[in-house]
Amino acid sequence: MQLPRNHRTDLIPGTTSRRDFLHSAGAAAAVGLAAAASGCSVWRPAREREIRADVVIVGAGVGGCAAALAACRMGRSVVLTEPTEWVGGQLTSQGVPPDEHPWIEQFGCTRSYRQFRDDVRRWYQSQPGLVSAARTNPRLNPGNGWVSRLCHEPRVAHSVLRAQLAPHIASGRLRLLTRHELRSAITSKDRVKAVTVRDLETGHNRVLVAPWFIDATELGDLLPLAGIEHVIGAESRRDTGELHAPETANPLDQQSFTWCFALEYRPDLRGSNLISKPAEYAFWRDYVPAMTPAWSGKLFAWFSTHPITLAVRPNSFDPSNPSLAGNLWTYRRIVDASLWSPSAGRHEVSLVNWPQNDYWLGPLVGVEPSVAQHHLQRSRELSLSFVYWMQTEAPRPDGGTGWPEVRLSPEVMGTSDGLAMAPYIRESRRIRAEFTVLEQHVGVDARSAATGLPKDRVTAERFHDSVGVGGYRIDLHPGTGGGNYIDVGSLPFEIPLGALIPRRVENVLAGAKNLGVTHLTNGCYRLHPVEWNIGEAAGALAAWCAAKHRVPTQVRNSSARLAEFQSELDRQGVERTWPASPEPKLHPL
Repeated sequence: MQLPRNHRTDLIPGTTSRRDFLHSAGAAAAVGLAAAASGCSVWRPAREREIRADVVIVGAGVGGCAAALAACRMGRSVVLTEPTEWVGGQLTSQGVPPDEHPWIEQFGCTRSYRQFRDDVRRWYQSQPGLVSAARTNPRLNPGNGWVSRLCHEPRVAHSVLRAQLAPHIASGRLRLLTRHELRSAITSKDRVKAVTVRDLETGHNRVLVAPWFIDATELGDLLPLAGIEHVIGAESRRDTGELHAPETANPLDQQSFTWCFALEYRPDLRGSNLISKPAEYAFWRDYVPAMTPAWSGKLFAWFSTHPITLAVRPNSFDPSNPSLAGNLWTYRRIVDASLWSPSAGRHEVSLVNWPQNDYWLGPLVGVEPSVAQHHLQRSRELSLSFVYWMQTEAPRPDGGTGWPEVRLSPEVMGTSDGLAMAPYIRESRRIRAEFTVLEQHVGVDARSAATGLPKDRVTAERFHDSVGVGGYRIDLHPGTGGGNYIDVGSLPFEIPLGALIPRRVENVLAGAKNLGVTHLTNGCYRLHPVEWNIGEAAGALAAWCAAKHRVPTQVRNSSARLAEFQSELDRQGVERTWPASPEPKLHPL
């Protein structure tokens, strides 16, 4: 997936806030950020064509970073590659504040994910200008957005992740190759021997050789290059037996993706905020989605389709009135100006990942690269057109039109235009795994039907090979096949080890949304803490197999080896089961 070159490296936080961050994050972060400041945090050799390591992780998104941290903790040498300039994927380069379950502050994630969340809060609480009540709040929500208990700026998440990776980089255990794109793979029988990545700055290719590989890319890019059996799009009900699966499979029916952007409320600059009119503005302004069941009307409107009921849902929008009920401005707000003293100069900022900029006019996998590139460009046009509509034509509560007070915020996104570095991907290629999670394992209605238990008593399937937990609704955004939302209740679930292991290839693991799930169950396994847990389990398994000279199936299929590996995960703070009390039932979100 070729991304536009719109990054602004001068806006990436690092040395400017290093002293404040070190005050609060302790000695480990001090080592890491000192390494970052010295320039050794990104390893980009001029001529070295072949790099060897114990584990090669392709993709430094949420899962890739967690995988690298786990493998490095267990003493393995790692190469981690990433096509953008930022690590962190959904959290950073894609501009999506964490979507999390309601119990996240007490349980339901790994120790390392909780550490990430704590470090984000410490970063903010170390900054001058934060009001005292926020500085002492152990559950600080920097943006007070209502999508999450931790709405924060992408650049802060990038800084925190880089600080966590930096000690491993400084020790030489981890080599981080940003702006490197996967190009090809070399295989032999049932193993991947090497992958080739291209330096997007120089055009040079590098061959990465390792006994273990983790595909943590956003779209499962290693799978087709290495000939790893995989699935795309929607399976049929005959294939999976799932309650909400379609009668006919459609590989090109994939969840919409979104090019997110940061919007800042600047009434003091209302005369200079307006962007140029996008080339496709007239199309998007007048666009009425054609889907089944029907959409609510024009895409650009302050009403949309309710994801669960599919009824028309009114929205509101008013950056000047954050307390307005249902205000989209505060939904994914990442800077709450009321938490800062006037001298700090902070302004309200919201990340826009709303129904109005979801793109569903074509898929990114299963089509020619030129077609995928066309859809990526149109997605950018959609987002820019939505900005222009908001600035010029959007209805206001006072009866007027247009919000010239809002502007794109390049400073927040680390890009030249304020759009995210990369699109937010909801659905990836998925491995044909040793075990595939189906709706009847985790869906409320399907699970109730499968077990005969009433919905208020049913729980998700317990997996003997659990390597983590997650919780979220089965939430599918409108797809490229013309369908509207599918948003049904799910149960707090476990992550089975078998879903990370391809059926045939021995030395590759899924480290992100490309695990063994279906089009439907991807809808609840795709969120931030779950992807982190998937990556962490994959990194730990690769390291464990390297130390024990075993392949993943030998771990999963031996009760003794599986118990030993699960004990290692327990030791590292990976929660593998939900607590019995308080017993989590239906997901309230």
